[in-house]
Amino acid sequence: MSRTAEPLIVGRVIGDVLDSFIPSIKMSVTFNNKQVFNGHEFYPSTVATKPRVEIQEGDMRTFFTLVMTDPDVPGPSDPYLREHLHWIVTDIPGTTDATFGRKRRQIIKSPSSRENFSTRDFAAENDLGLPVAAVYFNAQRETAARRR
Repeated sequence: MSRTAEPLIVGRVIGDVLDSFIPSIKMSVTFNNKQVFNGHEFYPSTVATKPRVEIQEGDMRTFFTLVMTDPDVPGPSDPYLREHLHWIVTDIPGTTDATFGRKRRQIIKSPSSRENFSTRDFAAENDLGLPVAAVYFNAQRETAARRR
C-alpha cells in the first residue's frame, strides 16, 4: 500500500467508503484558503462554503468525477445512516479545478437518494473504476458563539 493511502486506511475511508486503491494523481482541496490534509479537523462553519478543488495531474482529455460524502452520519460512534451524499461534480478535466466540471461527457446516473448513499456502489453503477485520489477531514462540533 502506498504511503499516501495509509492515512485513508487509518481514517477508515478505505474500507468503509472506498475499496483499496493506489492514489495515482495529486488533488488538493481548500476551504477558505485552508488546505485539507487527511485527518485534519475543521469546524462546520469553515467547510460550509464551496471548496476549491484542484487536480494537479492528468491532461485536458482526462475527466474526473468528484464525490463528497459524510461517511459516519449521524456520528462516528453510531454511523447507522452511513453515507450521506453532499455533492457530486462530474466531467472535471485534468489540470483544472472542479468549477470546470459538468460538461456531461459521460452519462452519470443520478443517485436516488442522498441518504444511505454508497460511493462504492455509485462508482460501480457508473463504470467509474477505482478512485485515483481521496482526501478526508473530520468536522468538529462548534459552539453557537463560534459560528458567529
